[in-house]
Amino acid sequence: MGIVLGIESSCDETAAALVDSGRRVLAQRIASQDEAHRPYGGVVPEIAARAHAERLAPLIAATLADAGMELGEVDAIAATAGPGLIGGVMVGLVTAKALAMAEDKPLIAINHLEGHALSPRLADLALQFPYLLLLVSGGHCQLLLVKGVGQYRRLGTTIDDALGEAFDKTAKILGLGYPGGPAVERLAREGDPRAVPLPRPLLGSAEPHFSFAGLKSAVLRARQAGIHADADIAAAFQQAAIDCVIDRTHKALQAIDMPSALVVAGGVAANQAMRSALEELAGEFGLPFVAPPPALCTDNAAMIAWAGIERLGQSDPLDFAARPRWPLDPDAAPVRGAGVKA
Repeated sequence: MGIVLGIESSCDETAAALVDSGRRVLAQRIASQDEAHRPYGGVVPEIAARAHAERLAPLIAATLADAGMELGEVDAIAATAGPGLIGGVMVGLVTAKALAMAEDKPLIAINHLEGHALSPRLADLALQFPYLLLLVSGGHCQLLLVKGVGQYRRLGTTIDDALGEAFDKTAKILGLGYPGGPAVERLAREGDPRAVPLPRPLLGSAEPHFSFAGLKSAVLRARQAGIHADADIAAAFQQAAIDCVIDRTHKALQAIDMPSALVVAGGVAANQAMRSALEELAGEFGLPFVAPPPALCTDNAAMIAWAGIERLGQSDPLDFAARPRWPLDPDAAPVRGAGVKA
């Protein structure tokens, strides 16, 4: 049975995990940087990279100790090689290269987005290819047909902001602190989603692309007007975002042959209201709905180790370069109006 050590350092979570081919997470550790970034209302790349460099080696040692293993007992070392904040990505990838060289183990360079895309298969033994994936996080918002490991067809993407970024900016506007997504979700439970009229960008458009910049700006104007309760603004924002996601995902489902399931992954996939709406949509199409447990939605090393298990038998050269940008579907046509995040 294969065992892979996974390393994740693409943003503000320093993480290491050991996963085996039987889908068991043998050990996992995550060192959060929330306190370091909270005064700034978001992630500061230089602070994040420094924290990764300080924490990663002892974190890996502790993870191995938790599993009662030595590094030489793993079959491969998988590390996020992009996309992400390049300083943090380099810390994790260089560490993985050093360990692979020292123990003569294969290095598997993992696309962080592929880690999210395959993570539902770690938690759900029945999930088979192909499936429609809604990938929603702080840096990405895409609809992908996952046909197999390394086989991705992008159906839709954001033309401006990612949904997780919109949640974080809304939290900042409302003074809820960082991280913003969970704070907005908590406050939204106390509000009326119909109390504040907010736009639904691209609702009903022909292609399943996303746009959240206008929604974020409308939240700012609603707050500045001073006539709405913060809870109502949070609830209205969350409902508008959900309406957009459901409409765009519905459009994607209509554009493809019936997949095996509707799957959601990424940090925003932890939002329970979003999950409930997607589960209802899946039911309308007669599809299973699959969402990883919340611990596998946010950035973590178990998903990187699992992607390494999915790619076990492959290896990458020790001069593999860290990538700040790395699309899952490099052949996807450019989207008009979209920036580099597409």
